[in-house]
Amino acid sequence: MIVSWNWLREYVPLAISPDELTSRLMMAGLNHESTDAVGGDFALDLEITSNRPDCLGHLGIAREAAVLLGQPLTIPDPRPKAGATKVGDLTKITVECPDLCPRYSARVIRGVKIGSSPAWLADRLRTIGQPTINNVVDITNYVLMECGQPLHAFDFAKLAGREIIVRRAQAGEPFPAIDHKTYVLDGEMCVIADSQRPVALGGVMGGADSEVSPATKDLLIEAAQFAPLSIRSTARKLKLHSPSSYRFERGTDPAMVDWASRRCCELILNLAGGELADGVIDVGPTRPTRPPITLRLSQLQRIIGIEVPAETVRRILAALGCIEQAASATEVVTLAPSWRRDLDREIDLVEEVARIHGYDQIPEDAQVPMAPSRRPHNDRVLGKARQVLTAAGCDEAMTASVVSEAWSDAFSPWTDAPPLVANTPMLEGADRLRRSLVPSLLDVRRTNESLSNPVIELFEIAKVYLPRTGQLPREQWTVAAVSGLGFLHVKGIVEALLAALHVPQDLVLGDFRHELLAAGQACELTLGAERLGFVGDVSAAGQKAFGLRGPATILELDLSILAAAAVLVPQHANLSPYPTMARDINLIVAEAVRWGDLAGTVRSAAGSHLERLAYLDTYRDPQKDGPDTKRLLFSFTLRAPDRTLTSHEADGVRDAIVAACQARYAARLLV
Repeated sequence: MIVSWNWLREYVPLAISPDELTSRLMMAGLNHESTDAVGGDFALDLEITSNRPDCLGHLGIAREAAVLLGQPLTIPDPRPKAGATKVGDLTKITVECPDLCPRYSARVIRGVKIGSSPAWLADRLRTIGQPTINNVVDITNYVLMECGQPLHAFDFAKLAGREIIVRRAQAGEPFPAIDHKTYVLDGEMCVIADSQRPVALGGVMGGADSEVSPATKDLLIEAAQFAPLSIRSTARKLKLHSPSSYRFERGTDPAMVDWASRRCCELILNLAGGELADGVIDVGPTRPTRPPITLRLSQLQRIIGIEVPAETVRRILAALGCIEQAASATEVVTLAPSWRRDLDREIDLVEEVARIHGYDQIPEDAQVPMAPSRRPHNDRVLGKARQVLTAAGCDEAMTASVVSEAWSDAFSPWTDAPPLVANTPMLEGADRLRRSLVPSLLDVRRTNESLSNPVIELFEIAKVYLPRTGQLPREQWTVAAVSGLGFLHVKGIVEALLAALHVPQDLVLGDFRHELLAAGQACELTLGAERLGFVGDVSAAGQKAFGLRGPATILELDLSILAAAAVLVPQHANLSPYPTMARDINLIVAEAVRWGDLAGTVRSAAGSHLERLAYLDTYRDPQKDGPDTKRLLFSFTLRAPDRTLTSHEADGVRDAIVAACQARYAARLLV
């Protein structure tokens, strides 16, 4: 926001230098970028944060200066003289989309004379870098930069039917703008139309068909409010940004709509002549009353560390435009002004008092009471997950939450519901909120392969968005990984993660088939009765679809399941001083028997002395063992906490394991 020093002095007496003013403003939150001399004026470039749209005009900066310097603020009171003709007899306004345009007002001036702007007006605009066009257009720009409320002047004679219709654009409707380009609109954009065609793109830019020209005699002056989200979406879709859209995106002061309209008409009558029709057409609901905010004076001491006298607090709030409703020795109840949409909580008033009173008034050793905090359970689970994956040699990736339709359809194991579609793509071709992290990681792997990176082990922790009928989507915290070290390595990462979180339930592997994954080389992971996630090798077709040069294995887990099962309270158990007893078993089982199922049976049969169970190998010999069979070789380790186990006891456990496997899987012991 570029501010003219001479212009600013019309509203507030400034007995200090521009450097002193910018320093005070900077200490109050309006960062100073530069000061440039322009003719006999100074152009002050200030950085305005998105929560302070009230400072996107000279009056807003003047309010800040008046409060900080303790000076009176003078705001013009425009009262344009109107003629006898009623504005309702000349035009009519219809708002068909109040959700996009909650308020629209219009005034009509007839008999104006278009010409050059006077020197004082041209100088003001030149100082802030605004080109001059003609007296009417320059006045609308002047009022915009004065109060932050955008305006537009239509050539009234060019409006078909002498009416304004605020409506949604038709899909594919063309709009020739005043920048001499034609834009194709969609049904979510707001247009200002006459009885035949769009004459302006609401809140963004006027149309070429109705712009003010040297031949213009009659004007319709628009002052309106538009929905910020609609303006932001329109400007981004069309890549068409303007000073008006910049302000409407951030929200304008509803109380300034009529003031800006009257101010604009008054200046036009003074500089371009003409006759103003009596009255104004103002379409829109009555502005709702904002709820009062209570500021407890004790909170100032608690939060900023110093005591601010009650009278000082009340003076600061009044200078900021807050209207006091009630006050006592312990609190102040006030209504925030219409131009401060960012004030709606007690902490907002605390911040206002602190910055106006002066952050430099707070000693470095001010005592602010603090209490120790602890990380939430879910954050600790996320930290453990990152620690395990990093220790396994993986690098953390961060990818966008929106993907292309092809990626979204490539892998969606959590839901079959269609993905949510964003109105405005964040990236070209990417408009689906992802239902899995895997496609994004596979693309990152492809990029690293193209750069010949030798080690490409990646993981990501982020949300996926799972649609639900009639409800908001489920935002599931998910961890995914892509590895080139094979299925068993990735499965080991899962087991290490469960061990780090001290999950008491056993991990169960089940069948899982998906086009992205190789048949027979993928599984679904279950923890208790909950589906934990998926592990699998990417199929040849999947590698081709994502442009991978080599094999890859994927992992995706639901972190909410891990968080629910995790035991993060440190557990203690005395180490047994007695030696272990180990045995190996080689069983012949049917090909369909899975190690995960067999391991569960072994654990149940081994009893309480089982310390470790380890899979060793799988071997197939159809000639000796028969068709559709395999040998599973595994070992187990026993230890007692109170004595040394004997060989006889270890053999007994081995026999119990073999008997249980024979009973359930018809297993045969290979001696």
